[in-house]
Amino acid sequence: MKAVQEAYPEARVERWAEDEHRVGLKPIERRVWSPRGERPVAEAHERYEWTYVWGFVEPATGRTWWLLLPTVNVAVCRLALAEFAAAMELGPAKRIVLLLDNAGWHTGRELVVPEGLHLVFQPAYSPELQPAERLWPLTNEPLANRSFETIEELEDVLVQRCRTLAEQTNQIQALTRYHWWPDAEAADPSLAL
Repeated sequence: MKAVQEAYPEARVERWAEDEHRVGLKPIERRVWSPRGERPVAEAHERYEWTYVWGFVEPATGRTWWLLLPTVNVAVCRLALAEFAAAMELGPAKRIVLLLDNAGWHTGRELVVPEGLHLVFQPAYSPELQPAERLWPLTNEPLANRSFETIEELEDVLVQRCRTLAEQTNQIQALTRYHWWPDAEAADPSLAL
């Protein structure tokens, strides 16, 4: 963070995190309350068709940005990063330091990182350090104990959920802003990513 700010002293620098989550036609089961003596019923029709939710979060503010894409690989990651950079209007006046895990599609040599985006990788085998990991129970909520006929039907529900979550910045901030995550305005350089 400090290096980016020094290299671009006139730019506003933000800290974001990104992760992907696979959901599909195989149902997400959750426990539910039911009256004593009655067994709860959840319809399930197991099929193996998937889509991926790409979630970007700024823990200091709770802002989110979402993409639904059919798979994960280097080409799709390149597309996701380019779309994110364009949506955030990155360039000389605005930079983003983006925390990612070490998935192969994040580290592939063919990956082209858009101007204004600076990737930082978390230590291996440490999903508990990734703020974006905490988004997935929220995205799963409207999918739990439901069966969808098509992946498009499931995606329609996910799109609506992501729009709703984008408005719930306080809840997202409370969930993703770890105690060690630096403040947006007054960052302690010793805590910088």
